[in-house]
Amino acid sequence: MQPIAPLMIEHRLIDKVIAKIEARLSGPSIPVEVVLSVVDFFRTYADACHHGKEEDILFKALETKALKSEDKKLMHELLDEHKNGRAVVKKVLDSVATPAAALKELIGLYPQHIKKEDKVFFIASMNYFDAGEQAKMLTEMNEFDRNFIHDVYKQKVERL
Repeated sequence: MQPIAPLMIEHRLIDKVIAKIEARLSGPSIPVEVVLSVVDFFRTYADACHHGKEEDILFKALETKALKSEDKKLMHELLDEHKNGRAVVKKVLDSVATPAAALKELIGLYPQHIKKEDKVFFIASMNYFDAGEQAKMLTEMNEFDRNFIHDVYKQKVERL
C-alpha cells in the first residue's frame, strides 16, 4: 500500500462531514452543538491528524527531493489551503450562533482541495519515492495515528 492510501481514505470521511454540513444548511438553523462538533472534527481530525500526516510526513519527505517546479508550486498551494482551512474553521467557531456563511465557505474550500490532492498531487508525489521510502512513510503514518489520540488527550488534560 502506498502512503497516500490512508490520506485518501481520510478524505472520504471529510467528504461525508461536508455532505452533512450541506444538508444541515438547507434546513432550519444549525444547533450550536452541531457547529461545535464540526469545529472539533475539522480541528482534530482534518487538521491535526490528517494535515499533520500530510505536512509532517509526506510534504516533509518531499522537501528532501528535487521536485518539478509545478509539483513544488502545488505543494505550497496546498499548504496555503491548509492555513486557509484553519482560518475558516476559526470563523465558524467565532460565528457559532450564526454560522451559515462560514460553513458555506468551509464546504466551498474542502471539496476542491481534496480533489486537487487525490487526483493530481498525491499521485505525482509518489513518483519521487522508491518502494522502501514509501514503506517508511506508511510506517511513520501508522505510528503517528497510534500516538495521536494519546497526544490529543494529554494536551486537553494540560489545559484543564
